[in-house]
Amino acid sequence: MSRQADASQCGGVVVEFQSNDIRDARANRTRNIPGSALIYLKGPKFLIYVSGALSMWGDRMWHFAISVFLIELYGRNLLLTAVFGLVVAGSVLLLGALIGDWVDRNPRNKVAHASLFIQNISVTVCSIVLMLVFSYKQRIEQIWDGWLTVVCYTVVIVLADVANLASTALTIAIQRDWIVVITGYNRGHLAGMNATMRRIDQVTNILAPLAVGQVMTLASNVVGCGFILGWNLVSLIVEFFFLSRVYRIVPALSVKPPVMEVDQVYLPSLERTMPQGEDNAAEPQPLTEGNCNTSLHIKEITNLPLCFRRFRWLMSTCKDGWRAYYRQPVFLAGMGLAFLYTTVLGFDCITTGYAYTQGISGSLLSLLMGVSALTGLMGTVMFTRLRKSYGLVNTGVISSCLHLGCLLLCVCSVFAPGSPMDLSLLMPYINSSTELGGMTSQRQKHTYPLRGSSNQPLLPDRSSIHWTNNTVLFDNVPSDTAPESYVSIILLFLGVITARIGLWSFDLTVTQLLQENICESERGVVNGVQSSMNYLMDLLHFIMVISAPQPHHFGILVIISVLFITTGHTMYFLYAHKVKRKRRHCT
Repeated sequence: MSRQADASQCGGVVVEFQSNDIRDARANRTRNIPGSALIYLKGPKFLIYVSGALSMWGDRMWHFAISVFLIELYGRNLLLTAVFGLVVAGSVLLLGALIGDWVDRNPRNKVAHASLFIQNISVTVCSIVLMLVFSYKQRIEQIWDGWLTVVCYTVVIVLADVANLASTALTIAIQRDWIVVITGYNRGHLAGMNATMRRIDQVTNILAPLAVGQVMTLASNVVGCGFILGWNLVSLIVEFFFLSRVYRIVPALSVKPPVMEVDQVYLPSLERTMPQGEDNAAEPQPLTEGNCNTSLHIKEITNLPLCFRRFRWLMSTCKDGWRAYYRQPVFLAGMGLAFLYTTVLGFDCITTGYAYTQGISGSLLSLLMGVSALTGLMGTVMFTRLRKSYGLVNTGVISSCLHLGCLLLCVCSVFAPGSPMDLSLLMPYINSSTELGGMTSQRQKHTYPLRGSSNQPLLPDRSSIHWTNNTVLFDNVPSDTAPESYVSIILLFLGVITARIGLWSFDLTVTQLLQENICESERGVVNGVQSSMNYLMDLLHFIMVISAPQPHHFGILVIISVLFITTGHTMYFLYAHKVKRKRRHCT
C-alpha cells in the first residue's frame, strides 16, 4: 500500500518499475530464442537427423550409380546388375541374424563407428576400382586373356555387397536402437523421430539419384565415381563426429544390457580362455537344472576343431535369432510388413519398365515419381496424427485399410480398357496336335512378336537415356507401343501413388511396434531377422517377374501382389485383435 501511495505522489514510479521488468522479460525471451535454437542444433536429435540425411543421401546415390555402372561395364547388359542384386539379397538373407547379433553384443559407439567406417571405405575403394576400369578398360581386357576383367567385376560386386551389409548394420543400430534411447522411451517423441527420419529418406530417395545422374550424364562415369568417392570421405568424417558427440551427450547410450543366453555366450568365452591354458573348471557354470548336461554338451563341442566350432556357433546364432524373432509378441506385425515387399506395385524398374511399354514417357514418369514422394510424406504426417488420436495399434489398422482400398484401383486397372493382359499366353503353346489346330490358330492371334532384330542393343546411346531412380528410360519409344486406351495405366498409377499414404503410415507403425515391444538385449538380432525376411519376400517378387516377364502378364503379377499384400495386412489384423483382446482381459 505504501509503495502505491508513493507511486501516486512520485508520478507513477511503480509503473515505471513494472515496465522495466516487462522489458527485461521480453529481452530475455528474445535472447532465449536464438539460444534455444542453438541448443536444438547441438542436441542429439538434430545431429541424428543430419547424420542420417548424409548416410541416406550417400546410400541412394551409390545404389543408383552402381546399377548403372554395372550395365555400362558389361556391354550394356543386365547380367552384372542381376548378379549384384542376387548377391546383395542373398547375403542379407543369410547374414541378417548374425549382423543383428553383432549389434547386440558390442557397445553402441563401436558398432556405429565400425559400420560407418566399413561402409564408406568399401564404397571409396569400389569407386577407385571403377574409375580404373572405366579409364583403362581396353588394356585390362587384354591382360590374362580377359580374366582380369572378371576379377575386377568380382571385386566391385564384393565391395558393394560389403558396403550394403555395413549399411544394414548401421541402420539397425541407429534407427532401431539409438533413436529409442535418445527419446527416453517416450512414445510421442519416438513417433516424431521415426516420421522425420522417413521424411528425410523420401526426399533423398528422389533428389540423390537425380543429382548423381546429372553428374554422370553431363560429365562421365569416371567423374561420377569421383563425385561419390569425395562425398563418402566427407560424409565419413562428419557422421563420425556427429555420432561421437551424440554418444557423449546421451549417457544412456553407454549403458547396454548384456546378452544372457548361455548357448551363445558360453562357447565364445571358452574359446577365448582355451589358448591361455586355463582350466575349464575355472569357468563360471550356469545356474540351471540341467547343469550336468550343459557341461557335457560344452565338452563335446570343445573337442571339435576350431573351424567347426566357429561354424556351429554361427549356425546356432542364426537359429537362435530366427527363434527369438518368432517368439516376439509383434511377430505377426513384422511378418505382415515383410509380405508387403512381394509386390510389383512400386516405383521400381519393373513398374516403370511396364509403364514404358504402355507409351508413358520418361519425363512423365519422373513427374509421377515426384508426386509419389509427396504422397509418401503425407503418409508420415498422417501417421503422427493418427497415432496421437487413435493409438499406435489402431493407426496400423486404419493405414492397412487405406492401403488396401487404394490398391483396388490397381486391380481394376487389370480389367480396364487398354490393359494388355491376355490369360491365354499362360497356356502351353501346342503346335503338334492336328485336333487343336483351330485353337492354335486362335492362340497365334494373341502372340506379340518381338520388335527389332536380334542384334539390337539392349540400351541405346547415352544421349537418349533419362537417368531416374532405379530405372533407365528412353526417348525412342516406338509409335506402335501406345495402347488403345490409357484408362488402365491411369488407374494403375493412381492406385500406386495414393496407396503410398497408407503404406508409409503402416511401415512407421510396424517400425515403432518393433522398437517398443522388443527387449533391448534382442533389439539388434530381431531387426536383423526382420531385414532378412524383407529381402526374402523381395526376392520372391523378382522370381515372379522372371516367371512372367511379358507386359501381357503384368496384370497377373498385379493380382498376385495384391494377394500378398492382403495376406500381410491380415497378419497385422490378427496381431491387433490379439492385442485388443489381451487389453480387455487385463481391464
